Parts: sequence; structure tokens; C-alpha cells
Amino acid sequence: MPDVSLLHTLSGHQNPIFTLAIGASNTLFSGGNDKGVVEWDLHTMQFRRILCAVTHSVYALHHIPNTDLLAIGLRSGEVMIVDYVQQKLVAKMKTESGAVFALQAIPEKSELIAIGEEGVAYVYDTIHFKLLYRFRVSKDTVRTIALDSVASTVYFGDKAGAIYQYSLADYEPMQQALVHTMPVTSLCLVGKQLLSGGRDAKLYQIATPDFAVQHEITPHMFTVYGIVSNADQSQIATASRDKTWKIWDPKTLTLLKNISVDRGYDSHKLSINTILWHEQRVYTAGDDKTIKVWDVSAD
Repeated sequence: MPDVSLLHTLSGHQNPIFTLAIGASNTLFSGGNDKGVVEWDLHTMQFRRILCAVTHSVYALHHIPNTDLLAIGLRSGEVMIVDYVQQKLVAKMKTESGAVFALQAIPEKSELIAIGEEGVAYVYDTIHFKLLYRFRVSKDTVRTIALDSVASTVYFGDKAGAIYQYSLADYEPMQQALVHTMPVTSLCLVGKQLLSGGRDAKLYQIATPDFAVQHEITPHMFTVYGIVSNADQSQIATASRDKTWKIWDPKTLTLLKNISVDRGYDSHKLSINTILWHEQRVYTAGDDKTIKVWDVSAD
């Protein structure tokens, strides 16, 4: 059973937080309804600086691996690329319409996928940030992406409750299935299983070869906003609008730990909108404008 303890609470945002990203050198980035992306020093657990100003809400942050670049997805449909070491804007791209809700780098191809409200995926190269491909995934909003580098595929979840699988080689569709009765809000790949969370408060364990549902549970009372795994994929964590985050066995979906105010933790008092698991720490943030840094270790 995991042992969970609160290490620190990072305060300073004036509005709800929607997204987090880890950079190099113990750096954490956060964004939401504020007019800037915030950079935090995880050595000192202190505010470092406003990395960059933004004109619209930030819905997605994504560190591009093996670089000092942070991709930022905005409600305006823009994608900003910022060098967080030199603190300078490298590129700015604009999708056709609607907000950008999800970003995913493909390190093997030096590419970045952006997708959101219009259900269209935009693929940029991560050298010059030129548009390489544009293809429609869904007629509905897409809020989440999961990457399977081993199988060279990528998964998208849409507002209608459907999940789509695409080939990374040519971005051709492979299969799709209607899984949830409400929007898909989180995806996480663990081995050959795809875990999917939705606004219907459901968590599905799906076999990637044929999209067969292997297991279904109701992990939270409301929307499952995030699913993340630890490094060896022996545990997963989910976060929800019901103000709780929980740790599970990904194979059996057995509950291992429930972290909430009701369970005696100094946790969030409003919706948890985003969750990260990096090394032995879990980071959660949400509508209460705070980021909680948790230590997770074997009991």
C-alpha cells in the first residue's frame, strides 16, 4: 500500500488552475484562468517567476522532451512555444477555430500534436514549428490524447464518449469505439491497456489490440479529470471534480488510497482539474487556485 504525505502547497494563482507540466532541473509550470504561465522551483518549493504572459486561458501545457521548450495551448486556439531557459517566445501557431485542449509531443518524429474544440488534429514539426499535417479526428471536441510509442499509435477521446486510435506513421485511423456515455476527459496508457476516464464518472480498462472493455468501475462521484501512472506503471492515480484523488492497482482497478479532506488530508476543497506523477511525487491542482505536492512511497 502506498504511503502519501503532503510536502507543500504552492499558492499564488488568482484563478482556477487547469494544467501542469514538469520541465528540466526541478521546474514545474502551471496555467489556468490567470494571464500568465507560472514557473515554480521544486528545490525550494517557491514561486520562481511568470514565465510568459498570455491573452487567454491556458488549457494545456506540455514539455517537449529533450528540449528546453514548453508548448502552451490557449482558449483562443493558439499554441505558443516558449524557451523556458532563455524565457523567450520561439513560435506561435494558430489553429483554425476553438480552444486547444490537448498537446502531445512525438519525440521519435520531432512532432507535436495539438487538438481541441474543433476536433481537428494539427501536427507541427518541433524544429521550425511548421504545420505538417491537419486531419479531422471527430466532429466533436477532443479533450485528451494518449501516446503509445512502443506500438506507434496515438489515442484521442472526444465529447461524444468515443475513443479513436491512429497510426503515428501516417496518421491514418486504425479503430474507434464509443465507450463513455458522456465526454472522455482523460486517457492513460499502461502496458497494453488503455485507461479512460469521463464526465460520466466512469473508468474503463480497454485492451488496445481490439478495444474490448476489460473492466469498468466508478472511481469518483463526478468527472475524472486526470489519470496518470508512476514510472514502472505499478500504480495509477486519478483526480476528479469531486475534490479527491485516488491511487489504484492498474491491473485490477483495486483502490489503494483515497486522498481527500474527508480522509484527514490537507487536500483540495474544490475540483481537482489536473494531476501529474513524476518520480515519487504527485502534483495536483484545481479550482481552489493551489498546487499540492505529495510524496508517494511504499508503506
